[in-house]
Amino acid sequence: MAAQGVGNEDRAIARRGIMLVVSSPSGAGKTTLTRNLIETEEHITLSVSVTTRVRRPSEIDGVHYHFISKRQFEIMRSSDQLLEWAEVHGNCYGTPREPVERALAAGRDVLFDIDWQGALQLYERMRADVVSVFVLPPSAAELKARLERRAEDSEEIIASRLKNAAEEIAHWPEYDYVLVNRDLDKSFTRLRSILTTERLKRVNRADLEGFVGTLLDGLKAITV
Repeated sequence: MAAQGVGNEDRAIARRGIMLVVSSPSGAGKTTLTRNLIETEEHITLSVSVTTRVRRPSEIDGVHYHFISKRQFEIMRSSDQLLEWAEVHGNCYGTPREPVERALAAGRDVLFDIDWQGALQLYERMRADVVSVFVLPPSAAELKARLERRAEDSEEIIASRLKNAAEEIAHWPEYDYVLVNRDLDKSFTRLRSILTTERLKRVNRADLEGFVGTLLDGLKAITV
């Protein structure tokens, strides 16, 4: 499929990368969907945020986060080096601008696992590059059941997550696409379809025009 610009046979036709934002309330399935996308799709990479939070023993610097000091974070924020940022429970998190812009220019897609507030900040800075997807649970009861099945949180934390879910879900109209995650496999297929569709839209027209010109010249040569 030459227009995609993503396979070995079509490397000559360039395209700009996509900032694919996937958001959802906790328990709706966002993390599984995005992990599967990274594992199965070529030319897409997960955005690695910077954070002032202390690194946990299981975390790897540069893989899970870039762990930096509060002073370093303040410098990045004040010098417009962050595309979006937030402070959560006293710790700061943000998306570095430079690696994202470098990836997009090289035709690589960047995946963002962020909330609606981060998505709105990306809209403000680079809306033309952003494709956003909001993942909804099939019902309130199922969302509660999924949180309970994870067996990771106390009843108080689950109640807090459900309360936060109501606020988060209210922002679904701000997204380009919405997936109701009743079935994980079907939702994943739809997410991949969204990515494929948006890739097709971003083929470099100047590059495609050059290809078509060469194609027409070839046709003229063999039909004379």
